[in-house]
Amino acid sequence: MRIPYSIREGLAGFRRARVSAFTSISAMTVALTMIGLFGLLAYEAQQVSTWLRQRVGELEIFLKEIAEDAEIAAVHLQVDGMRGVAETEFVSQSDARIIFREEFGEGGDVFLDTPFLPASIKVRVLPAYVHPDSLAALTEEFSSWDHVDEVIFNRVLLAKVQENLRLLAMIGMAIGGIVVLASIFLVANTIRLTMYARRLLIRTMKLVGATERFIRRPFVVEGVVQGIVSGLLAALVLWGLHALAQGYLPQTSMLSNAFLLFAFGGLTACGMVLGWIGSRFAFRKVIGNIALH
Repeated sequence: MRIPYSIREGLAGFRRARVSAFTSISAMTVALTMIGLFGLLAYEAQQVSTWLRQRVGELEIFLKEIAEDAEIAAVHLQVDGMRGVAETEFVSQSDARIIFREEFGEGGDVFLDTPFLPASIKVRVLPAYVHPDSLAALTEEFSSWDHVDEVIFNRVLLAKVQENLRLLAMIGMAIGGIVVLASIFLVANTIRLTMYARRLLIRTMKLVGATERFIRRPFVVEGVVQGIVSGLLAALVLWGLHALAQGYLPQTSMLSNAFLLFAFGGLTACGMVLGWIGSRFAFRKVIGNIALH
């Protein structure tokens, strides 16, 4: 009988104290929206950092001018089959001339009288291989092949980008920790105030001999239900903010749809945990301040 009673009383708390329930749900919705928004920004930042590291960690294999078309095709096929290679792009001498003219403008035409631009293969590696040591090993491997003249990648720029990304990740983790802690204290204090408003009921139950566990269970159930409702509301708010952001940043629609699907379940589960922790923490604080006389 205790468990059904706890559930029944926990749900009845919404009807008996609508204002306090609304206050708790509002506070948890704000807290969960902050957590979800930070998680969404962290997800987007991770996608952008992966894309940036792949672009910066791009290798370019310059081929010897004496290499025949069949030999170049064989090298290209061999590069495609290398472990860690995500995709490749062959740049012929004519393509290189076009790229050179686009980057240097009409003034670069004076250098195009002689075919000094060799054919090359641009290599984009998998995210796990975007590291100076991994790229250096690939560069050494490619340089040892026949028909390969030179292999280059921007080691200095890659190291700088990785250093900046690590710094941003540390700052993001610190901010995320602050957001989570602030959310927990916000929820706990709000639930504590709602429990304090019902201190006479708690005092009466203690006077008739109810144990603290028996008194606490309905409040925990109420806190968990409030967390579920808050999680769903926060997910809807996050979805609305994301839909609004797409009008200004259309590229986010390709990056965050999977995250938004996960957010409904994740924020709901997070709301349940917040409600459970907050109600237990608040009850422990309130029960000790209620005198029996």
